[in-house]
Amino acid sequence: MQKIRNIAIIAHVDHGKTTLVDKILHSCSIFRDNEQTGELILDNNDLERERGITIVSKNVSVMYKDVKINIIDTPGHADFGGEVERVLKMADGVLLLCDAFEGAMPQTRFVTQKALALGLKPIVVVNKVDKENCRPEEVYEQIFELFFNLEATEDQLDFPVIYGSSKQGWMSTDWKQPTDNIFPLMDAILANIPPAPIAEGTLQMQITSLDYSSFVGRIAIGRVARGTIKENMPVSLVKRDGTIQKSRIKELYTFEGLGKVKATSVSSGDICAVVGIDGFDIGDTIADFEKPEQLEVIHIDEPTMNMLFTINTSPFFGKEGKFVTSRHLRDRLYKEMEKNLALKVVETESPDSYLVYGRGILHLSVLIETMRREGYELQVGQPQVIVKEIDGVKCEPVETLIVDVPGDVAGKVIELVTQRKGDLLVMEPKGDLQHLEFDIPARGIIGLRNNVLTATGGEAIMAHRFKSYEPWKGTIPGRLNGVLVSMDTGKTTAFAIDKLQDRGRFHIDPGVDIYEGQVLGEHIRDNDLVINLTKGKQLTNMRASGSDTNVRIAPAIKFSLEESMEYIQADEYIEVTPQSIRLRKIFLNENERRINAKKFVNQ
Repeated sequence: MQKIRNIAIIAHVDHGKTTLVDKILHSCSIFRDNEQTGELILDNNDLERERGITIVSKNVSVMYKDVKINIIDTPGHADFGGEVERVLKMADGVLLLCDAFEGAMPQTRFVTQKALALGLKPIVVVNKVDKENCRPEEVYEQIFELFFNLEATEDQLDFPVIYGSSKQGWMSTDWKQPTDNIFPLMDAILANIPPAPIAEGTLQMQITSLDYSSFVGRIAIGRVARGTIKENMPVSLVKRDGTIQKSRIKELYTFEGLGKVKATSVSSGDICAVVGIDGFDIGDTIADFEKPEQLEVIHIDEPTMNMLFTINTSPFFGKEGKFVTSRHLRDRLYKEMEKNLALKVVETESPDSYLVYGRGILHLSVLIETMRREGYELQVGQPQVIVKEIDGVKCEPVETLIVDVPGDVAGKVIELVTQRKGDLLVMEPKGDLQHLEFDIPARGIIGLRNNVLTATGGEAIMAHRFKSYEPWKGTIPGRLNGVLVSMDTGKTTAFAIDKLQDRGRFHIDPGVDIYEGQVLGEHIRDNDLVINLTKGKQLTNMRASGSDTNVRIAPAIKFSLEESMEYIQADEYIEVTPQSIRLRKIFLNENERRINAKKFVNQ
């Protein structure tokens, strides 16, 4: 019987999880010597590579000293907490990575809390000790305090700690004595993480993740909790609501290196992929055919934000995308719900619109970005926080916000956050930075990042996580300036943009197709202004020196998808197509906007 260890790697975003997995894969010689692998091997989809973050958790396995180690790489952003919560069920222990300078951050606390609650054995890795200003001992104390505050057991508090640098590829039990490999960490895993327990009895396996292959369809991935699963075995699929479907397993695979290997049977403790079962969802249990017993259903934290997704109704619809109808939109959103547990889709009174609930702006923007790359055209409304009534009191989600900024601009950050109903809790020096901690309503965080980065010259490091529902904090000021709205449909001209530059800052360049009601820029005042950017210069035969001046235009300000989501107001939509992101008014015609203006005042 081969020995197995199952570990999940958890940490705050950018503390080096995926880089560490790279080094483990290389040091356990999974690749040929001449194989080109690149960096961040596991971040294999385009969005992950572009943003440099992990979005979907993935698992690989390596052999070390005749022990099979299944490694699960998890995302670091709080918005993808749903991914972390479901995959921790597959692990017996966790590697908690912590940056030797930044220390325990909001997300570190979130994932550690989940891991400790499941009773997993932790190993702490203080990473990036090669950074200047690093403070490994202080960080170790900080983590011990964090574990204590999260009510860890005696066994969990007695955690081993390893120091090192994933990037340089070394780990050691003493940070002052660097080694030249990461084997001290691998030895610590074998010594401290318990072997996967072998549970005899009838089959039980919970589906915690899924894969898709165009040849065999959907593949269920999970860890065998009890008994043995075999090829061609008849099984029962126990759904989340307790209903039972009979099925049969066609093929079985175990994970080896970065790929899968066919297996005839997999016993308890190992992670495997199952082909041949239809109609399953994450959280369902594959159980014995005769006497099915359900495992405890995975509980996922509730979403805190929603957005309206609707079909593209602008004059330019269907020009750039392949999938533009409400049926396409509905099918795609329901397909996403199968694998994205923290997402919820609710139908509205209109057959063309859906309310999509998620964990935060990043969580929803990754879905929108993925859809536009697949060829979908859609429009999305302003993100709204989910308000609950608790004991007769109107409550809203409140988040803990942590900002590290240079001391000379800390005052500006405090001013910006307190304007949005944030309360300053902690202010202390951290190296040459000021460390600020706030409680702030989730509504206040929407649009805050841009303002803070502008005020601090891009030097602020921000992180936030959901704290709890608290009583409604009152109104929060939205966007201060109005917008410039197009009067006409046509192509923009440099002449018109040049003449109107004193009215505000533009989001578009000359020579671009625009339509009536499209948002073209930001007004210098707080009201909206309707302008004509399609007007050309009247040409005559008369020429005079001095009247023909060169056109000088300031560069257009381009918004990313997240910036657009944070920028728009209740009466605006973002039009998202495979090639463009445009801002527009919900009512394109100026008269209709005036008639319906009252609708949006109370929102």
